[in-house]
Amino acid sequence: MKKRKPADLIVRSMSEGILLSFLLLIIIIYVLYTSGHLQIDLSWPSLLQTGAALLVPVIVVGGLYGLYHALRLKMRLDKLRDTLLMWEKGNWSQAAPQWGNDEWSRLGEQIDRIGKKWEDQISSLQRLSTNNAQLAEQARITAIIEERQRLARELHDAVSQQLFAISMTATAIGRTFDSNPARAKRQVELIEEMSSVAQSEMRALLLHLRPVYLEGKRLSQGLRELIRELQAKIPMEINLDMDDDLRLLKGVENHIFRIVQESLSNTLRHAKAERMEIRIVQKVDSVRVTLKDDGIGFELNETKQASYGLSTMRERTNELGGTIQYITAPGKGTRIEIVIPIVTLNTEESRWA
Repeated sequence: MKKRKPADLIVRSMSEGILLSFLLLIIIIYVLYTSGHLQIDLSWPSLLQTGAALLVPVIVVGGLYGLYHALRLKMRLDKLRDTLLMWEKGNWSQAAPQWGNDEWSRLGEQIDRIGKKWEDQISSLQRLSTNNAQLAEQARITAIIEERQRLARELHDAVSQQLFAISMTATAIGRTFDSNPARAKRQVELIEEMSSVAQSEMRALLLHLRPVYLEGKRLSQGLRELIRELQAKIPMEINLDMDDDLRLLKGVENHIFRIVQESLSNTLRHAKAERMEIRIVQKVDSVRVTLKDDGIGFELNETKQASYGLSTMRERTNELGGTIQYITAPGKGTRIEIVIPIVTLNTEESRWA
């Protein structure tokens, strides 16, 4: 449908002024005629001559009145429009125009109060944005410090103890090599075993040094890059079964990425597995994540479930509103089943950027 062009204020006001003058003229003539103060010759030539003589001053007076009224109104509107344009461009130094003590003055005062309120809100938003940036930076620094402290504890509790045990065993070999070769041979085998455990611990810790988030990558791309880097460093076979077209909310993908990362870390450190399978499948209203290895497994009890890795995986799953189940036994490997519901949001967040 074609949009109608708005009528010009001056033309409309002059037309209304002429129409008003013409109506007033008709009313005056009618009153004078009915009261007997005015005699009118009803012949057509006389009516036409009298009408033409009266229409000219009516049009002039009505037009001038409409022009004056329109120019006066347009001047005020132009000043108000200039003020709003300055506010729109972010210049809040210009106050709303002031006009006497009539309704226009009250309108100007109201607009001025609105402008000050907008300015205060913009200042508050900018302060809030600055505070959010500062809080985000503080949170990032705090997370880095906490991660360093955790890695330091892991290095002390695991790798440094293994290295100390290797050092002590190596010293003992020098003392028993000549007197008891069989014992020395067992100590060498023990050193090999402890060094292998220390290597697994170091690989797991290096895995945690990867970025916490996917950094704008798709989940499938991030997982494949992570597995490709691990395969170049460790002998364990890792298979990923996942649809490359899988699209989830960014927060959900970040959590799944970290859950898989944590599972890989636990497998490297404890499972002594030769093979691990990662399967991520999207159902109608959920996503199922299956993590399976052929390692030594463990006795599932409260102590194991409360360990750092398993508890972190459970916390991340709970944050997504999902469920997690551990299936394991000594010598039977470990299987972890995670089901995460899919929630569709009608916002920009639900779209893949």
